[in-house]
Amino acid sequence: MPLLLTSSLPALPAPLAASSRARVRVAASAAASAPDGAGATARGFPSFLPRAVERIRDGAAIRLAKRIERVPVQTSFSGSPILSSCVRPLKQQQDADPIVLLHGFDSSCLEWRYTYPLLEEAGLEAWAVDILGWGFSDLATRPPCDVASKREHLYQFWKSYIKRPMVLVGPSLGAAVAIDFSINYPEAVSKLIFIGASVYSEGPKDMTRMPKFVSYAGVFILKSLPLRFLATRLAFNKTPNEFFDWVQVKHKCLIMWGEDDGIISSKLAYRLHQELPDAILRQVRQCGHIPHVEKPREAVKLVLEFLERDKAEKADGASSVTPVLTNG
Repeated sequence: MPLLLTSSLPALPAPLAASSRARVRVAASAAASAPDGAGATARGFPSFLPRAVERIRDGAAIRLAKRIERVPVQTSFSGSPILSSCVRPLKQQQDADPIVLLHGFDSSCLEWRYTYPLLEEAGLEAWAVDILGWGFSDLATRPPCDVASKREHLYQFWKSYIKRPMVLVGPSLGAAVAIDFSINYPEAVSKLIFIGASVYSEGPKDMTRMPKFVSYAGVFILKSLPLRFLATRLAFNKTPNEFFDWVQVKHKCLIMWGEDDGIISSKLAYRLHQELPDAILRQVRQCGHIPHVEKPREAVKLVLEFLERDKAEKADGASSVTPVLTNG
């Protein structure tokens, strides 16, 4: 049974779900057709966002949407720089690794609307980046959006703007993007965090428990399981477990899973934990497929604990080194 990718369909607060059931698309197709420009709309949104963004009523989404910007990213497969959408930190730090947030299938950086502010409050340098082909990047030049292009685009973004090893976070299908990137550019990654990772072709454990989300991402168009799996195949050409050599993943990893994930079986979380050489597994109680949307505070707590644990282990390792004394 193939995999159902739904982390791009985040749960919305009750007021928004009840108010006219607005469907706000943040898919690349909508972004590509939106007017470009550095200005802002009357409500303060960047002018390149689709007009449907004006119907958003969720305060967290509004605040993050107003911070989205496009930055030029030069790649080998595009004659001109690709104006690439992201949310940048208010200030960059040098004393800790930046944390870079990817997103799920056909979603956008708005997926992090609840978690991003909490990461900033914790003092982290956080970036939310739209994967090439999805989100709000300018695709008017029609660049290729296959897995190699997604990988190079993310690398060139990192090389141009981040420039330091990063903690790379991938929810759902974004985990596959993160693993592929870290294998090909290990020097750009310090640690990996996976949330409800969609990295196997096995399917959902119970189709009747699919969440009834109001979509931010336009994925409601792909209503059937075969169409969603076809979209995954178009993005990756192979199912993820056919092209990953897990032994090559050398980084420390946090695997975060919703205890009540009705989309992907928890057995796959344990399988991933066993196959990755240096990983820890943490579950979020009373939570489904997307902890960073459903339980943002719990998700951030696990992220901070993972980062602090690594920092403590490095400190212990440094203190255990016996100094070598020499004469002269």
